Amino acid sequence: MSDVAAVQSLVQKRLALKSEIAKVIVGQDEVVDQILLSIFSGGHALLVGVPGLAKTLMVNTIAQSLGLQFKRIQFTPDLMPSDILGSEILDENRTFKFIKGPVFSNIILADEINRTPPKTQAALLEAMQERAVTIAGHNYKLDLPYFVLATQNPIEQEGTYPLPEAQLDRFMFSIKLDYPSFEEEVAVVKNTTSDYKPQIQALFTAEEIISYQELIRRVPVADNVIEYAVRLVSKTRPNSIDASDFIKNYIDWGAGPRASQNLILAAKAHALFNGKFSPDAEDVKAVAVGILRHRVVKNYKADAENITIEAIIEKLF
Repeated sequence: MSDVAAVQSLVQKRLALKSEIAKVIVGQDEVVDQILLSIFSGGHALLVGVPGLAKTLMVNTIAQSLGLQFKRIQFTPDLMPSDILGSEILDENRTFKFIKGPVFSNIILADEINRTPPKTQAALLEAMQERAVTIAGHNYKLDLPYFVLATQNPIEQEGTYPLPEAQLDRFMFSIKLDYPSFEEEVAVVKNTTSDYKPQIQALFTAEEIISYQELIRRVPVADNVIEYAVRLVSKTRPNSIDASDFIKNYIDWGAGPRASQNLILAAKAHALFNGKFSPDAEDVKAVAVGILRHRVVKNYKADAENITIEAIIEKLF
């Protein structure tokens, strides 16, 4: 299949995928779009939302419709790295045998990742970055595609271990999940309190997803679009010559080079999803909030004046 035909096929399959997911998930179009952008760009996503907004169901449904394996890990204060990665046991022949943990899957839901201590959070870092796990000196490759969706509850912060900036930076998107509208909540209650059980069809295979990820990397980008993305990220840094007085007043730390890389990758995926063969500045703008939200650190003055990170990012355009 030529790249042009592959783009047209991706547009059609994405629309079919969205309608398949909509059998189970009511609304949340923007959230589903950003998760799909992450998966097809080869990144990970952090989902921030209060309990009961169907985060687990959403990931499970997306995994089924993509034809991928799905595992859920509930992060708790007593969770150990071996509970995630796996451990070696003595078998009946008195030889060590490695039993794989839940990290060996295509899609991992790391539920309430900030509830577990840094030692266990760090167990995911190598898997996220290298797509591999090292245990007892042996390196085990993970099956591709590999995608981590971590969730955080923004309300209850007692007894949590906030993710360090370096680990937050590993997530391509930070996705904010809001309450459904009145009509959407009525539809949710109707669907979930009846005996209706929708059947989800797998529309992709793991090999197809990998080929689409490679296609997205092959998409050409004009130099002026790359420069626009890099300048946008540069504007978030208070010490940069591109930074406005507003940014200097309200931001402590700006985004790093990984933000520029992710902006271009996500803009490529966004362009292909919409049938375009190359991204422009509008595609970069469309993905900017989700990519910069967790990489820009507000100062106490912004908190005191109740200025949201989204409002600060809007000022960059």
